[in-house]
Amino acid sequence: MLDDRKLKVLHAIINSYILSAEPIGSRTISKEYDLGVSSATIRNEMSDLEDLGYLSKPHTSSGRVPSDKAYRLYVNQLLKTEKTKIDMAKKQYIKKTLAKESKEIDQLIQNSAKILSAITSYTALALSPQLKESKLKHIQLISIDEREILLIIVSDSGMVKNTIFKMDKEIPEDHLNIISNFLNSELKGLNIEEIGKVMDNGVFREMYEFKEIIDKIIPIITKSLENTDNVEVYAGGVTNIFDFPEYKDLDKARSFISFMEDKELLVEVLLNESPSSGMKITIGDENIYDPLKECSLITTTYKLGNMTIGKIGVVGPTRMDYFRVINAVKMFSVNLTELIEALVGEY
Repeated sequence: MLDDRKLKVLHAIINSYILSAEPIGSRTISKEYDLGVSSATIRNEMSDLEDLGYLSKPHTSSGRVPSDKAYRLYVNQLLKTEKTKIDMAKKQYIKKTLAKESKEIDQLIQNSAKILSAITSYTALALSPQLKESKLKHIQLISIDEREILLIIVSDSGMVKNTIFKMDKEIPEDHLNIISNFLNSELKGLNIEEIGKVMDNGVFREMYEFKEIIDKIIPIITKSLENTDNVEVYAGGVTNIFDFPEYKDLDKARSFISFMEDKELLVEVLLNESPSSGMKITIGDENIYDPLKECSLITTTYKLGNMTIGKIGVVGPTRMDYFRVINAVKMFSVNLTELIEALVGEY
């Protein structure tokens, strides 16, 4: 365990390096931080911290840069002291922006990645809700043209699917209402397997006069419910990586971007990195994939009721502003949970 003076020196170096991306010397720390000790003492402490593996010394500079071990200590202490707080005014502004632009859950998650990236200036990732055994909550058929019909399907998890299909002849609006009411009475609360059993039992025989349209609707319903179980990942601000001096090497930047374009790998990373509930931070070599070994990944979860259903996070160089990013990720977790609850409650 480091003594108090070494901790203060280390924290000062990390804070300075986060801002400058340049190796930090003892003079910089002495000038910018009132640690109550001389530049020579700071230099000695930096030497000790290097020996302990918390700092490294680039060949071209007399200054030091923090190691993954240093960032890990820094982050652990940051989380323990619970200094991170959600800016409620900013949270409400972001919540209003998200709510205004997002009418469906998939759209909400996608927009969250874009806005979180814009706020943090890093790359943001959002994993769509993982909703197993989704059940039908509501069906509505609406005529939009002579032979075109809009089918609205809402699952109990709040997922909304809109599908337009054509019939060979026009279906009167009152007939569409009859079919909608019948389907809701027979299928509400059922999952895909249960809907299949209802069909096998011939429950639609009494609606034989509407057989043609019902035969078109049922496959759409089952497909929509199947799609709610598929996991999608959204990435925002992938090219932000070019803004950081660590990624001036184009091959390194391309490797990062190529990794971010591999949806299967991103899903695997998010499912493995974040626990079933709460925040997780992986730093540098703690990441298992090479393109992320000079990055930190901060992830947390969002919920529906008491059930964790998805994840959101930020990835950037290990020299990221942890305090600011942790706050932002927490804020989006709370906003997503509240907005998903509101969207589900609308149906």
